[in-house]
Amino acid sequence: MTTIDRIFISIFVIVIVAIGGFIAMVFAALSGMGTFYLIFIVAAIALFITLALLRIFKVLTTRQFNITLASSAAICGLVLAGYEINKAYLGSITMKEQEVDLNAYKPFMKSTKAVALEEPSSFKLENDLPRLDGATALYPLYAGIAQAVYPEADYDISNSAVMSSKTDGAYEKLIRGEVDIIFTAGPSRLQRLDAERSGRELVLTPIGREAFVFFVNSRNRVKDVTLEQIQSIYSGHLTNWQELGGDDMPIQAFQRPENSGSQSALQKLMEGKNLVTPPQEDVASGMGGIIRNAANYRNHKNAVGYSFLFYATQMTREDKIRLLSINGVQPSRVNIQNKSYPLTSEFYAVTLGSKNPNVDRLIDWILSPQGQALVEKTGYTPLKKQ
Repeated sequence: MTTIDRIFISIFVIVIVAIGGFIAMVFAALSGMGTFYLIFIVAAIALFITLALLRIFKVLTTRQFNITLASSAAICGLVLAGYEINKAYLGSITMKEQEVDLNAYKPFMKSTKAVALEEPSSFKLENDLPRLDGATALYPLYAGIAQAVYPEADYDISNSAVMSSKTDGAYEKLIRGEVDIIFTAGPSRLQRLDAERSGRELVLTPIGREAFVFFVNSRNRVKDVTLEQIQSIYSGHLTNWQELGGDDMPIQAFQRPENSGSQSALQKLMEGKNLVTPPQEDVASGMGGIIRNAANYRNHKNAVGYSFLFYATQMTREDKIRLLSINGVQPSRVNIQNKSYPLTSEFYAVTLGSKNPNVDRLIDWILSPQGQALVEKTGYTPLKKQ
């Protein structure tokens, strides 16, 4: 075989392999396999072409070529297996969006965590029970309200007069007229628009106060941030913990899905500033998930997340996160009550023109000394100190 023959064969091999590699890369891209697989395919193509050229020009013997090719294939297989095993491992320890088991707070259940008044309620209902729904974090409160006021029964969490569909689901059911009162943080812009399209207006009655909190992994050296720094993180301008006095590592800022209560709180905080769109893997579907993602030091030491104080400290007891102070003020009950913590906000009993005659009566009782005592006993901050 002449040198010219070898050159033509080399060109043919390069073209065929390049076409095959291009098809593989297109398939990988369309399948959402990620950057790793694209780089892997390019490296594999370059390796195969190099080995083929070395064999064509007799730098390698047939035996050497076969051994090298087999060894390279084995190494590639090990690299792929290692990547997939590591990916599965990281997914198993950080992206399980397990939520708190709300069954533990069901009213009237034996050993329920829902708190009870120390004396009989001054207000009781037997008929025309307002249908209640709301945020996961507020279920313990309105489960306690139902336990004080409603007749004893088994109130199924997914379908009863006392259920929990999370914030977004609760607003949807309220707008469709399927429930009478929901207990949540304030609505998002889209939720207000949905209510307006129904020809009615959301009525928000404050019933307590809570802190919107940010937290990091407990091994992160950063303990205090300013509101401006939080805004800079979530607008994509602050990207490394070193800029905040921490270690030299990128900031992984987790977010919640659109229309969740804590995401609406973040959007309110970011009002007037662009909220960066996170990678899909940085969107945690549940507040329990976002807390566990930040807590897991094995691969999220650099994470920051957010929630509400009661949920982060009582419903999800995670000792591997640390709450950040904001502008030098810790998120504590005292600082919520005196409003010195800058991210203190009210939460609401939200209605939308229900015709149930007991809706207003129940809300009035929640605002009474007994109702506010229940707010405080649950672990939230009442509107007025009892």
